[in-house]
Amino acid sequence: MRKINFAVVLLLVVNMSCFAQFNLNNFEKDVKNAVNPNKGSGLSNDDIVHGLKDALTIGSQNSANKASVVDGYFKNPIIKIPFPKDAQNVENTAREVGMGDQVDKFVLTMNRAAEDAAKSAAPIFVDAVKNMTFSDALGILRGNKDAATVYLRNTTSAALKAKFKPVIQASIDKVEVTKYWRPLIDFYNQDPFVDKINPDLNEYICQKALDGLFYLISQEELKIRTDPMAQVTDILKKVFGS
Repeated sequence: MRKINFAVVLLLVVNMSCFAQFNLNNFEKDVKNAVNPNKGSGLSNDDIVHGLKDALTIGSQNSANKASVVDGYFKNPIIKIPFPKDAQNVENTAREVGMGDQVDKFVLTMNRAAEDAAKSAAPIFVDAVKNMTFSDALGILRGNKDAATVYLRNTTSAALKAKFKPVIQASIDKVEVTKYWRPLIDFYNQDPFVDKINPDLNEYICQKALDGLFYLISQEELKIRTDPMAQVTDILKKVFGS
């Protein structure tokens, strides 16, 4: 009886070992398929991480370049920075009394500040990509088509804003945003029957500028994932190519 029991236990151990090895092999295959189901050869961890870092670096650099040109924000209706929503009554009141030109110049200078600041954005994004791990990269590859952008926003927004704000402030001063804002807000606030408002322009422009950059990065990421013409390096072709 003991011999039979021992044989049964031994058989179970062997089967469990084979099952574990089978699952491990399947996991490795899943990893390779998650990267690119159409490729016959697998990719190393370094390939995956390198590919994602390339994608984010190229995407962020392209986005910063697009945003930082003249009218990069102002003439892009999706990322154009509008009059602050919290101060909508200021805009309406100013236009009603014939200060529409002043309002338009204020909106233009806000967008010029964002365009100017975007010139310094690329190195900040590049630095933020450096600490990506294999686990991060695999999650991005298995995620949605904007997963890399979401990862970048979630992990770097606070640090980016801290570094970006001084650049925004310098840009605000450079293009004289407050020169057009101050008369508008002073005119509105002189009415004793309205709630006095004065939004933090630095905070507002900074957040809107970053939102615009992340939008552009998401579009670049989508192109790199789906358009062979956007896969401009060998590692991108290897990771994302068909």
